[in-house]
Amino acid sequence: MTQELLFLPLGGAGEIGMNLNLYGLGKPDDADWLMIDFGVTFGDDHPPGVDLITPDPQFIVERRDRLHGLVLTHAHEDHLGAVPYLWDRLRCPIYATPFTMHMLKSKLKETNFADEVPLHEIQLDGAFDVGPFSLDLITLTHSIPEPNGIAIKTPLGTVLHTGDWKFDPDPVIGDVSDEAALKRIGDDGCLAIVCDSTNTFVQGHSGSEAGLTDNLTEIIKGCTGKVAVACFATNVARLATVAKAAEAAGRDVVLAGQSLQKTTTAARKCGYLEDVPAFLDEDAAGFIPDDRLLIICTGSQGEPRAALSRIATDNHPRITLGKDDAVIFSSREIPGNEVGIAMMKNNLVRLGVRLIEDVDGNIHVSGHPNREELTEMYQHVRPQISIPVHGERRHLEEHAKLAKICQVPHAIVNENGGMIRLAPGTPEIVDHVPSGRLVRDGNRMIPMHGEAIRSRIQGLWNGTMVITVVVDASGVPLSDIVISTTGFLEPYEEDDVLDQVADDIYNSIERLSKRDRGNDNTLSEAIRLSARRSVRRKLDKKPIADVHLVRV
Repeated sequence: MTQELLFLPLGGAGEIGMNLNLYGLGKPDDADWLMIDFGVTFGDDHPPGVDLITPDPQFIVERRDRLHGLVLTHAHEDHLGAVPYLWDRLRCPIYATPFTMHMLKSKLKETNFADEVPLHEIQLDGAFDVGPFSLDLITLTHSIPEPNGIAIKTPLGTVLHTGDWKFDPDPVIGDVSDEAALKRIGDDGCLAIVCDSTNTFVQGHSGSEAGLTDNLTEIIKGCTGKVAVACFATNVARLATVAKAAEAAGRDVVLAGQSLQKTTTAARKCGYLEDVPAFLDEDAAGFIPDDRLLIICTGSQGEPRAALSRIATDNHPRITLGKDDAVIFSSREIPGNEVGIAMMKNNLVRLGVRLIEDVDGNIHVSGHPNREELTEMYQHVRPQISIPVHGERRHLEEHAKLAKICQVPHAIVNENGGMIRLAPGTPEIVDHVPSGRLVRDGNRMIPMHGEAIRSRIQGLWNGTMVITVVVDASGVPLSDIVISTTGFLEPYEEDDVLDQVADDIYNSIERLSKRDRGNDNTLSEAIRLSARRSVRRKLDKKPIADVHLVRV
């Protein structure tokens, strides 16, 4: 049977975040696999009680004997964050450049399998093999050190997997994008590009990191009290930019947030931030005059446990903000985080804090390519196939239209679970595989749409009740029915409602045959259904009902 080159996203296609990409090479039913990135997204109110969400890797877990390795494009959570939670299901080697590897190792320290993971550090612009795949790393720019595109070379053609990227002529941290390498890929013949779609609707160029320094300096100089800057914890270039602006404005810089500390430690160990003075920790904030203090905070996306959210609710142990203070949001809203960000901003305003956002001045540039940069990428690489990823459906569709404008013969809009045959022949979606989500619930990973989460959601919306019924051998109740409820009754309603529910349960038991009353499962189900119907008639609610049947 003819070999095929396959592409299968299990995360990050049709959504922003949770990237998991698979490349298959070989016979369709017996392919060798390469995995690129394995990320997370973070929970909000849905599903309740969940902090972290990952793609479900079950497809490749079932084929892990043919999974030759996981390559990480960069160190953002949506590209590597799932590794500490799910690597033990894969048990494959991991490849990454020095900064990404340092960040990964710090995460693996918190697992019980850190010493078992085969880690391979690859130098920038490195070339290496993973199973039958020959890989070349391509230096790009992004909002974190060492973002890499990956040229995947196979007997059936070369695929450029961009990861997250932009073209920044002055990135502050790291090298400029290796556009010469991209042009060589195009000259040698590029079968396909799998490409970032985040800013496909945004005209022009995303802008350069270096262009922010003067604007931030002027804004900070105009502030009279404390200044807090909210940015992504992994944006090392932004840390350097803010530090330079703070120095020019005569302010000392305090870091607030554990993830910022981890990022700066990793950056300095890898040779970055060498010209930036050491940041102060949170304890120093109380000893610096307000007009000389600048705080770089985590929590730009409204994360409830992050430093800025805690400050906004006046719940931070060391840092407070109030009248005459300012918060600069040097970041963008990630789709899905709007509600949390709005709540945090409202809390800051209640404290008297002045908010400074991108509309007030050029204080943020995106780490993703705008349309001009996407066009430049297509001019360099000249692929036969475009596969947009890292975007919602509307982004993917628009990216595909742009690829067509750029004279790409084939543009395929795909979502998680769609298996694309890239070669041989005409590229097309040839299969759909399961591509669910897992959630971190306590210390375990469970299906997002499994019974536990479904029951939790139902209980959240409708409440719960537990019914205890003691019956004799023939199923006749021997005592009062005891009903406990949560989440749907006010105290003053309990007597009236629960008395009615109990009466309805007694009646339902009486209507059962002797045979059915003698069967525990049948009797319990009759009690459960009767209780739910009773509450629904009374309150138009459908609580979860659990029955404890005691037969004596």
